Formats: sequence, structure tokens, C-alpha cells
Amino acid sequence: MRIKKGDQVIVLSGKDKGKTGTVTVAMPKDSKVIVGGINVATRHKKPSQTDPQGGLEKIEAPMHVSKVAHVVDGKPTRVRYEVQDGKKVRVAVKTGAKIDG
Repeated sequence: MRIKKGDQVIVLSGKDKGKTGTVTVAMPKDSKVIVGGINVATRHKKPSQTDPQGGLEKIEAPMHVSKVAHVVDGKPTRVRYEVQDGKKVRVAVKTGAKIDG
């Protein structure tokens, strides 16, 4: 998976198309990511002893990694791997900029 935790991404399709955010959780086995403030779902929570109020809870739902793209200068770009100085690094296809720190 070419998207990692902490990457700045843009949503390519769905109800949040065009919005940008930072990846908070990456799930490579499921090919999904959770992006902060994107794909927010509302869950109904019953009152319990720990939370006697209950009510509505907003959570960020996972989305498939194919629905997001890495952002460079506000535009989406694909990511490729190159070997530089004996290390494998991620590089933006459009600009050739190195993504890894």
C-alpha cells in the first residue's frame, strides 16, 4: 500500500469528493485508510452506566485506499518507489518530489 499514516490525501470519489485530510490509521491488510474529518458516520449509542446520556456519536469510517490519492501542491498524484542512495523511497509521479522524510 502506497498510502501511510500521516500522509496528506485528497478524496477522489464519494460524498466527500475533493476534500483533503491526513491519514490517521492505515490498514494494509484490508486496503483501507481512515482520514481525519472525512467519511464521518453517525452511530446511535444506548445509555449505559459509563455513558448515562447516550445519544448520537460521530465516528470516522474506514474507506478503501483506491478512493484517495496523495496530495502534492493541492493536486492528486500517484506514488512510485525509487531507490536513492541505497534506500527505497516514495516519489510523487507528477512532480518527482520525494515524499518520505
